[in-house]
Amino acid sequence: MNWIVDLFREYPSLAIFLTIGVGFWVGKLKYRNFSLGTVTSVLLVGVLVGQMHIPISGPLKSVFFLLFLFAIGYSVGPQFFRSLRGSGIKQVVFACVLCVVCLLVTWGIAAVMGYSPGEAAGLLSGAQTISAVIGVGGDTINTLNVSAAQKQAWVDIIPVCYAVTYIFGTVGSAYILGNIGPKMLGGLDKVRAATAQLEKDLNRSDESNDPEYVNASNPVQFRAYQASASYFDTPRAVSEIESYLEGMNRRIFVERVRKDGQIISPTPDTKVCHGDEVVLSGRREFVIQDESWIGPEIDDNELLTFPVEELPVMVTKKTVDGKSVDWLRHKPYMRGVIIKGIKRGGVPIPVLAQTELCAGDILTINGIAQDVNGAATELGYIDRPTNKTDLVFVGLGIVIGGIVGALTLHLGGVPISLSTSGGALIAGLVFGWLRSKRPTFGRIPEPSLWILNNLGLNMFIAVIGISAGPTFISGIKEVGFMLFIAGILATSIPLFIGIWMGAKVFKFHPAINLGCCAGGRTTTAALGAIQDSLQSSIPAMGYTITYAVGNTLLILWGVAIVLLMS
Repeated sequence: MNWIVDLFREYPSLAIFLTIGVGFWVGKLKYRNFSLGTVTSVLLVGVLVGQMHIPISGPLKSVFFLLFLFAIGYSVGPQFFRSLRGSGIKQVVFACVLCVVCLLVTWGIAAVMGYSPGEAAGLLSGAQTISAVIGVGGDTINTLNVSAAQKQAWVDIIPVCYAVTYIFGTVGSAYILGNIGPKMLGGLDKVRAATAQLEKDLNRSDESNDPEYVNASNPVQFRAYQASASYFDTPRAVSEIESYLEGMNRRIFVERVRKDGQIISPTPDTKVCHGDEVVLSGRREFVIQDESWIGPEIDDNELLTFPVEELPVMVTKKTVDGKSVDWLRHKPYMRGVIIKGIKRGGVPIPVLAQTELCAGDILTINGIAQDVNGAATELGYIDRPTNKTDLVFVGLGIVIGGIVGALTLHLGGVPISLSTSGGALIAGLVFGWLRSKRPTFGRIPEPSLWILNNLGLNMFIAVIGISAGPTFISGIKEVGFMLFIAGILATSIPLFIGIWMGAKVFKFHPAINLGCCAGGRTTTAALGAIQDSLQSSIPAMGYTITYAVGNTLLILWGVAIVLLMS
């Protein structure tokens, strides 16, 4: 057994990867709807591995943490800066107020309990489920004018307090917003009915019959028919056929026509005559309905063999920014082009007629290659899948942010700075926004972003857990059971205030209100609980803007809570 301990002490990198592997595995385990989550699991596994007293160099954890913070900023940057103007400003103000409430409540509880800056930072990190505060708070503590031993003691206690308070921070947030929240807003049945009505109002262009709005359960199909029905005794223009079908609440497109043995790509003016063969596209349930109006379906490989393309497109054109999906689908260049999904800040949002498009949104569009590519040029930049990351962009971004964050301002003898971690976050925000404006550079593919996000944070947490391992148990004894109670209060009070404030002050729709509360607290698990409870994806429309603001402010609160408690 000793040789294993000696091996890990000699090669601490192996201990880190052991922690990551086992931690991610434990994080996947569920009991009913409960799981520890990846971050908490990695931390606790790290604590166990740390019982072997494995020394790890300090710079290692900082490198991964800076990568994580830059990735976070990069992901939310476009939405963060756009939210500062336009229709989303109301949600921005709400998120700012909610984040301030989170800080003040946590500070007040920490002050009453007589907590140290490290304990307060841990309480904030766990109760508000913002793991990055572990690093930001630690960096800020290291700038304080206290002894090295005191600094180390405060830094070591942060992950302990985080571990104690995080579980309720996550589970409690999901329960409050998914179950108690609807009751506070009039009852679950009432909120569900209001949400269904809002979805209907946002869907007033009869989106349900439109193949431009599609999900996995309603796939688009291309099928071939012979135009042999009496309807075609008079030659019909393609535009006339599509209008006729739209009048039947079946938005279907004519994609190809075979006339006199020659296959053509039709224009709106192309005439379809009796005996011609056509390819129709649309949602499966509408394409394969009774086709007595047109004629029998045919199996023709030649007619059905043509390129269909699915492209992710980043919205960059000013002509599209701020416009609704319904406005977009009526543009001539969108004929035959299907909107399969919209992602904003990496979060899927519902594709409804009145959904407002924003610069930086990623639209997934589908259709015949020439139609899709034509539409893409009108929307913005084709964000084609690639495995290449612009590491020049990432490296220089972190350096610039770190330099800015390292600058220190002295107020009343108290050194104040964003720290290199806060600087990396701000740099990520700015660089992510620049990328949305000039998408030809600064590409970080979604899989790479996931690695930077998840591996960056969890590598940092693994090192924290291993380093804190020898003192973790004594730390638990030091903070006591009352910390768990303090965590419940620090989690619950801001959420109850947020729900009340969203309803009474900001007059949000109940579903949007709950989504805003989840976003302002950056609690993705809570968003899922809300959507399950309301049986709708509408709450996501309140989540994206507030998430961008909340993710930024709550991380920076790691600096604020330490300074307030110093």
